[in-house]
Amino acid sequence: MSPIVNSVTPQAAIEQAENRHSNTFLRLKKKLERSVGEAIGDYNMIGDGDTVMVCVSGGKDSYTLLSCLLALRERAPVDFRIVAMNLDQKQPGFPDHILPAYFESIGVEYRIVTEDTYSIVKDKIPEGKTTCSLCSRLRRGIIYRTAAEIGATRIALGHHRDDMLETLFLNMFFGGKIKAMPPKLVSDDGKHMVIRPLAYCTESDIARFARSMDFPIIPCNLCGSQENAQRKHIKAMLQSWAREHPGRIESLATSLKNVVPSHLADQKLFDFVGVDRNTTLDEGDIAFDPQPIPEGNGGVIRLFSGQ
Repeated sequence: MSPIVNSVTPQAAIEQAENRHSNTFLRLKKKLERSVGEAIGDYNMIGDGDTVMVCVSGGKDSYTLLSCLLALRERAPVDFRIVAMNLDQKQPGFPDHILPAYFESIGVEYRIVTEDTYSIVKDKIPEGKTTCSLCSRLRRGIIYRTAAEIGATRIALGHHRDDMLETLFLNMFFGGKIKAMPPKLVSDDGKHMVIRPLAYCTESDIARFARSMDFPIIPCNLCGSQENAQRKHIKAMLQSWAREHPGRIESLATSLKNVVPSHLADQKLFDFVGVDRNTTLDEGDIAFDPQPIPEGNGGVIRLFSGQ
């Protein structure tokens, strides 16, 4: 058997080490950790004595999540335990040695769970169809079971701000619901608390961080190659908006924290039937902040009279 040769040259290794100590990288690291800390604080995600099971798939997001939580634990005012968990779904060619070696190299407690969900998904889903829904349901059950086995009080997932916005539009376009990924929720079985500490982090920052850290990324060959997945189309739409309309994505993210039920149409959230002239609302009948509309002759008109 021929020896395994490290593909990283000595010069490349030096450059990677220098990148991790550059001012640009340190600012990015600080930004991500600050964003994670703010999300944890805003939504009371982690408390003293918690055991946080961090789900690590081998992708850039979960590696970054684990890195940020380990860094924050060192200076957090509360004491909590971190256990990294990976589910080996027995995908053909999956390099099952990479994550255990990585976890041991950074000294984090970990649990590797092996379940052949790959065969189940391939058997149940016709070729060419999206596998994400069934795959995620199977994963979820195994994650909940493992959390119970290790006594985890929090399950940390690596979804970031872009994932949350993509889910919002997926639900609106295809599910008829205004619903995204919440930063914190109770699991489907009612027994676990699920948290998303990367809720304020952008995918672009995470990608830059992962490249600089040279994480041993493991691609998902089960669903990651499905170019027809609707989420990919939504992602492309949002990326296009970000390029053509700077600030739009930031505004969309802010809107998730500024919901006005009286100006939607859900009767479960607001008593529209009971509205009369004595009803006091936080906001009036202006649908949007007044904006000037250009006229054809170069002048402007106003949306509302008297302005």
